[in-house]
Amino acid sequence: MKKTPITAAGAEKLKLELQRLKTVERPRIIQAIAEARSHGDISENAEYHAAKEQQGFVEGRIAELEMRVASAQIIDPQAVNANGRVVFGATLSLMDEHGGKEVTYQIVGDYEADIGAGKISISSPIARALIGKEQGDVVEVQVPGGVRSYEILEIRYV
Repeated sequence: MKKTPITAAGAEKLKLELQRLKTVERPRIIQAIAEARSHGDISENAEYHAAKEQQGFVEGRIAELEMRVASAQIIDPQAVNANGRVVFGATLSLMDEHGGKEVTYQIVGDYEADIGAGKISISSPIARALIGKEQGDVVEVQVPGGVRSYEILEIRYV
């Protein structure tokens, strides 16, 4: 099985969602199905069909999360001997030389990427261009809107 890099926080978030689905959602849906069945004929019972559909969704999500957790390779950026270089899990302060504003990104796994929260995927063009660079380096990145230049202002391993 191919290992997928993930931060410790990302792995914990997956595990919490998996636990919630198994201990809260699954029993709630089982109860809803049992209650709908008790109303008699299930062939035209909308509550029963809705609960079964919900059960299918939850079971699919549980299977997906179990696969993600099983294939996760948790990487702690503090434990990596980075020598001041950008590595997976690092949090970067960058100067977007095109717009002249400072941005902060953390390089994370594909499953935990959320640009709104400042988390960019290791597979993104920006992250791929930044990996291995040092503070003070200027990196040019081909993005859908053209070429952008970023200066690395600070690298933190949190």
